[in-house]
Amino acid sequence: MAAEAVPALPEGTTPSGSRLAGRLLVFEGLDGSGKSTQARLLVKWLQARGYRVFFTEWNSSELISDTIRRGKKKNLLTPTTFSLLHATDFADRLERHVIPPLRAGYVVICDRYAYTAFVRDAARGCDPDWVRSLYGFAPKPDKVFYFRVPVATSLARKLASRQKISYYEAGMDLGLADDLIECYEKFQSRLKREYERLVPTDGFVVIDADKPVETVLNQVRREVRPLLTGFPKAEALVHADE
Repeated sequence: MAAEAVPALPEGTTPSGSRLAGRLLVFEGLDGSGKSTQARLLVKWLQARGYRVFFTEWNSSELISDTIRRGKKKNLLTPTTFSLLHATDFADRLERHVIPPLRAGYVVICDRYAYTAFVRDAARGCDPDWVRSLYGFAPKPDKVFYFRVPVATSLARKLASRQKISYYEAGMDLGLADDLIECYEKFQSRLKREYERLVPTDGFVVIDADKPVETVLNQVRREVRPLLTGFPKAEALVHADE
């Protein structure tokens, strides 16, 4: 299968094979799945227990984010251009904001990771093998949480949030439908199919994100706890450096 074309890296290592001291936790899912809320709740929970935590989001590199925004605003991005720009953003963010805290022994929580590109770019018609090769430098996470919701839930939560659905978010660049809402549903359906395809090949932990927030949070915590066995807290790290 295409998703298996590029071998996965061992957990907690860079492509060069060097071991990383921290933990890398990734949150993936459709818009409105609750992944961002749960990621931030986990950050607070870990910090309250004394762990050093670093949080980072998709498409947040200072180097390239302005370029992406300008391209989106003028509707200039082809699927390939879209893919290359986001790969550049990811590479910069990984080098400056993910690898350093992992080496320093932080728990790094990513609201979206390379899997977002695998899903979105494939949904836009890019070759999955080619997209995977672009991200061959990325360390494999210690845990990937996939927040599974029906497309109808994604749409309902998006509309309830009163946030404007953007042109590219709805997949309008693909011409799936003339109506924004209809196009959003069709594009999100494509994304969901891609996510579901990755569940077995990439070992996602599937979260039923239709459940209450507290239920979901408890499941996430149960999955994270084994990764923290013997993992040093901030105070212990400070003493080790003295």
